[in-house]
Amino acid sequence: QVQLVESGGGLVQSGGSLRLSCVASGNIFSINAMGWYRQAPGKQRGLVAVINRYGLMKYVDSVKGRFTISRDNAKNTVYLQMDNLKPEDTGVYYCGAGPTIETIVLVDRVLSWGQGTQVTVSS
Repeated sequence: QVQLVESGGGLVQSGGSLRLSCVASGNIFSINAMGWYRQAPGKQRGLVAVINRYGLMKYVDSVKGRFTISRDNAKNTVYLQMDNLKPEDTGVYYCGAGPTIETIVLVDRVLSWGQGTQVTVSS
């Protein structure tokens, strides 16, 4: 079992920044890839960005150039730096983990989930 705990959400004005963190514990040797996902009100959970332990990253097009995913393997932590936030970025952000990037780019193949953290961007 892998436990994921997110932090760093909040309320911010359009154009502002937030940094999310996700710490993994438990059977961390079973996961090589971690990522962030977003669920807006009334919508399905979707991919935001993923990264593996070697630094390979993938982003959804809507956040490219604004969000940066990074990882500290020694701390079993993945971060999401979100800049130039827009109201459409509002939602609950979940941390997810699995064996490979190719696996966890598909939401229904993520093996472990955190509890989520709310991000609200006001216009």
